[in-house]
Amino acid sequence: MAIKIRKEDALNYHTQGSPGKIEVNPTKPLSSQMDLALAYSPGVAEPCKEIEADVENVYKYTAKGNLVGVISNGTAVLGLGDIGPEASKPVMEGKGVLFKKFAGIDVFDIEINEKDPKKLIQIIKSLEPTFGGINLEDIKAPECFEIETELKREMKIPVMHDDQHGTAIISGAALLNALEIVEKDISTIKLVVNGAGAAAISCTRFYISLGIKKENIVLCDIVGILRSDRTDLDEIRKEFATDRDLNTLSDALKDADVFLGLSAGNIVSQDQLKLMAPNPIVFALANPDPEISYELAVATRPDLIMATGRSDHPNQVNNVLGFPYIFRGALDVRATAINESMKLAAAHAIAKLAKEPVPDIVNKAYGEDKLGFGRLYLIPKPLDPRLITTIAPAVAKAAMETGVAKYPIKDWDAYELELQERIGIDQRLMSVVIARAKKDPKRVVFAEADNRKILKAAQIIRDEKIGEPILLGNREKILSLIADNSLDLSNVTIIDPMEEKEMLIKFAEMLFQKRNRKGMTVGDAARLVTQRNYFGALMVESGAADAFISGLTRDYPKTILPSLQTIGVKPGVNRVAGMYIMNTPKGPYFFADATVNLNPTAEELVEIIGLTADAVRFFNMEPRIAVLSYSNFGSAKGDIPGKMAKATAIAQKKYPDLVIEGEMQANVAINEDIQREMYPFSKLIHKRANTLIFPDLSSGNIAYKLLAELGNSEAIGPILLGMNKPVHILQLGSSIREIVNMVAVAVVDAQSSSSL
Repeated sequence: MAIKIRKEDALNYHTQGSPGKIEVNPTKPLSSQMDLALAYSPGVAEPCKEIEADVENVYKYTAKGNLVGVISNGTAVLGLGDIGPEASKPVMEGKGVLFKKFAGIDVFDIEINEKDPKKLIQIIKSLEPTFGGINLEDIKAPECFEIETELKREMKIPVMHDDQHGTAIISGAALLNALEIVEKDISTIKLVVNGAGAAAISCTRFYISLGIKKENIVLCDIVGILRSDRTDLDEIRKEFATDRDLNTLSDALKDADVFLGLSAGNIVSQDQLKLMAPNPIVFALANPDPEISYELAVATRPDLIMATGRSDHPNQVNNVLGFPYIFRGALDVRATAINESMKLAAAHAIAKLAKEPVPDIVNKAYGEDKLGFGRLYLIPKPLDPRLITTIAPAVAKAAMETGVAKYPIKDWDAYELELQERIGIDQRLMSVVIARAKKDPKRVVFAEADNRKILKAAQIIRDEKIGEPILLGNREKILSLIADNSLDLSNVTIIDPMEEKEMLIKFAEMLFQKRNRKGMTVGDAARLVTQRNYFGALMVESGAADAFISGLTRDYPKTILPSLQTIGVKPGVNRVAGMYIMNTPKGPYFFADATVNLNPTAEELVEIIGLTADAVRFFNMEPRIAVLSYSNFGSAKGDIPGKMAKATAIAQKKYPDLVIEGEMQANVAINEDIQREMYPFSKLIHKRANTLIFPDLSSGNIAYKLLAELGNSEAIGPILLGMNKPVHILQLGSSIREIVNMVAVAVVDAQSSSSL
């Protein structure tokens, strides 16, 4: 699905908080005079001397081994062309963010004001002492070929121009699998490449490495076929000039087996597609519009296999499947280069992974019943958590086998665990939830639509197809706010309760029937349903909406009461609870109860443990539960340790299949080393807790708020547990991002509810 990006949103994203997208954080404590003396003068002299004695010690005492330079001169930026080094900086920062998110690699982006290839080579070469690897980016052809070739020859660290090789590796993997499906031999197929830039040339070279015969390849640029009699070709393009009597793209496509497009949108016609051989393979990779639209291509040739660069069609060729993991593997063995064998290893690893059973977490993320190898699934999805543990080891092994690895890996099982730890393999939780929501958007009613944040969040939700917003409130006020804030919410449903006489009558009757034996009169019900928190909840209860969101401007207890009175709790549930997801650098943690129950009893805590465990599984994770106190296994006495110990004992008997441990202090719960040393009987010694049960609302609330403000963590929630239908109450004053996250959770909640 193509995401609609507005100029205002993009600019605001880059200016909110600190300008840009990256910052440098120290990895060592700096809280005392001793720390400062060790970090700088005089203590820093000692590692300096060790490195002077043996330059390889730079990897031991500095961050060089996990640091990549993303370097550009801004001469070929995305689809913007030669916009200069300063204007390229947002793109380079963005590349750095992807390196960190997907592979745990740190990045300095370097924008260089130099177009002369020889001078640029010297500048980049001089940076070798700083970096463990160099990612060249957005440097125009043909200079990029010379620059990369010379740097690879002169430098002793990995260098790769991703614009050239990223697309080649990912599409190469897709090609191998597509040819297997159509049962064609790579050595005999005919390939047509439309485009003759850096990516096209590199793809062509890489496909030859995979086994395509050079004489079976035809390239076409904006002028026409690259023929040997053309006088306008540089040396690189002459390498692929043909002697065959071909003049047009149509000539080249006749009986061709594979079309690779790296050019411009909508330039291949239906008639041209019909010229190709049976079971044609079409990789139309121009962005945002492919060389021929997916819908048109499939309608024209039902026998084709197609890939594009877009996420809304099967087989997306996305460079993020490659470069983070290729550099990860290269850095981890201190490779002196990224050679052809390492790139081939990456392509074969990607192709092989697509044939393996797809984890449920990936199927659910993309809203599929069962993804599996075939015409619509040639390569893995970008959110597949197995990518890092598949591609990085393959690249590392190839580096070792070809003699460019200076630090061979000996324990591959330990290396796989290290890879997971580097990125916090579960950090992608919210990405998975949002992707899953987009597959089946649900109707989400907002009780506070007369608020700018809610309206802005609704626009994002509608644009990204996370859900279908229903705006509840005074129509004139909502329309005025939309106009005043230049929002695009055309065709979004607006419901003013005071205009809906029939619904008010219906809802009043529903509410009265639910509450007439709890002191509510007909008049009370008629009055209450005009309030938006009652009206919105009753929309969900009646089936007019799928999920309810409120709480931005009202206290939590006042907001939740109408939903409890109208929708109620699930059968068998005696009380609801609130859970926060804390997205931390070490992965997500689940906190309960931090919003609803003031001081639950041991028996009530047991029910909260059960609700929380179900919620953690809802996010495709296995709960590892620590019941928290200020005591460790009876080391201190008091009401709270006693209550938590009792709750632990009851919960362990009631839920024998769950990993539940306690009572214990919070730091012990998430530190396996302390448990191994002091409490070797703990069920959490092999893998730390990810689900923390607090003794009361006060401690849970304080903990999550401190972690959100001081701990470089994102709070997602509160997620209301135990309701009979999807109801989620925002924290007072939530940000737009927090609202969007909560809506994604509500939509997935509604998807699960509708499937029951």
